[in-house]
Amino acid sequence: MAQVMVNFRMDEDLKKSMEQTCKDMGLTLTAAFTMFATKVTREQRIPFEIVADPFYSRANIERLERAAADADAGRNMSEHELIEE
Repeated sequence: MAQVMVNFRMDEDLKKSMEQTCKDMGLTLTAAFTMFATKVTREQRIPFEIVADPFYSRANIERLERAAADADAGRNMSEHELIEE
């Protein structure tokens, strides 16, 4: 089977950590990504769960933006119930 070169970008520190982790497992980065690609192709899915962080949901971002605007305007400024006086 012919080999091809695949190029993509990632954070430099992440790459170094990934290389060390692969080395600790007796793998190369190439072998690890080949294993990933093989599993994705065979199972027709990403082999781990990917979920959205609810913190970044549209509704939460809008709520945070409203709260920030209120704080900037000096509105709704009260002590939090968990803060002891």
